[in-house]
Amino acid sequence: MHVQEWLDTVPAAAVYAVVGLVIGLESLGIPLPGEIVLVSAALLSSQHGGVNPVILGACASAGAVIGDSIGYAIGRKGGRPLLAWLGRKFPRHFSEGHVATAERSFQKWGMWAVFFGRFVALLRIFAGPLAGVLRMPYWKFLIANVLGGIIWAGGTTAVIYYVGVVAESWLKRFSWLGLVAAVLIGVASMLVVKRKAKKAQTVPQEAEPEPVAAAE
Repeated sequence: MHVQEWLDTVPAAAVYAVVGLVIGLESLGIPLPGEIVLVSAALLSSQHGGVNPVILGACASAGAVIGDSIGYAIGRKGGRPLLAWLGRKFPRHFSEGHVATAERSFQKWGMWAVFFGRFVALLRIFAGPLAGVLRMPYWKFLIANVLGGIIWAGGTTAVIYYVGVVAESWLKRFSWLGLVAAVLIGVASMLVVKRKAKKAQTVPQEAEPEPVAAAE
């Protein structure tokens, strides 16, 4: 079942909990579709009065910040062996190439990698654990984590919510425009057909050929 369709079948409180939990687990280092769930829930909030976009954005932000912080603690304690274990469990996401790419980004950009990593699917999974493995000072990590989590989660929720509201309003207007256009096209087609039929009736019929006498 589509994510948005499934979310539409559960109470609003469950939507908030699912969004916060999935984003938290993704930020912790488990490859889950956090962004898809957030976008689906935000779009649902634009069409469903029971889902408050402000509460949704707050739950998403809390999940992102808490998940990243737990991931940081696990990475700091587990170290390199943790990355090797994740590589065996999730080779598609934690392959040696992906880990090396993320590590170069962290070494080059530092806390900015944590901040901007929130907006990149791959780095969003790596940010917390890898920052812990690389022993980034926690205060730097926390600042980048909080700012990135709030801006990403809150900003995504706000943008998708307002896009959904505008799109729904536009589609409602489009339905009326479509109805009017269909009526106009139907009337115009009827007039054209009627005119052609009338014109065909006024065209003089060709004279029938005179019968030829049979040869004696």
